[in-house]
Amino acid sequence: MIVAIHQPNFFPWLGFFDKIIKSDIFIFLDHVQFPKSEGNWTNRVKLLVGGDVKWITAPLNRQFRGVKSICDMTFNSMKPWRHKLIKTIQANYRKAPYYDRVMDCLEPLILNPEHNISKYNTYAILNIAEQIGIAKEKFYWSSNLPYSGTANEMLISLTKVVGGSCYMCGAGANEYQDDNAFSKSGIELLYQKFEHPEYSQFNMNPFISGLSIIDALMNCDFSGVKNMLDK
Repeated sequence: MIVAIHQPNFFPWLGFFDKIIKSDIFIFLDHVQFPKSEGNWTNRVKLLVGGDVKWITAPLNRQFRGVKSICDMTFNSMKPWRHKLIKTIQANYRKAPYYDRVMDCLEPLILNPEHNISKYNTYAILNIAEQIGIAKEKFYWSSNLPYSGTANEMLISLTKVVGGSCYMCGAGANEYQDDNAFSKSGIELLYQKFEHPEYSQFNMNPFISGLSIIDALMNCDFSGVKNMLDK
């Protein structure tokens, strides 16, 4: 039983969905502290804008003292970032081969009035995941689960509480993760080893990787993304 755990990112890249597909259970790590810096993957992502890679950022409400968990963070409701994102996609992807079909799905996800970051992001991820054939039953939220410890111990605890026997981590985890802690706890450790597939980007040559799932969908459609990830 393979378990993957990741923060609920903002319209994340293909590697995020690859991790979902390769796991039997996927836990959104939404109870941990939100970083103090303004931008991170839970409120920003990269897209092609005017032929260049640009950060697309959803502004946050930071009118509070101390720290907050991801599940308690909200977007800044005073700024019209949702409509700005829609216009950015329209201006830069209208000529994409699957623009009309994909935009029919994306627009209501982007315009979702939900202010809570975790709820907004996971709602979008679950809907996109469903379109590429991923069952909603495999998803859990760490804020709804009992766990113990921090860092490695927390990941091990969350893996065990959902019945997992194997924890799948990203390629960069070896820089901060104690691999021995997992084996000592009876949990097998599996590295994702994601290799980004190349696809035809109508507005870019050579290929640019690491962009939002939005780019892949616009160029390949839901079925094309599913085929890439299934391979």
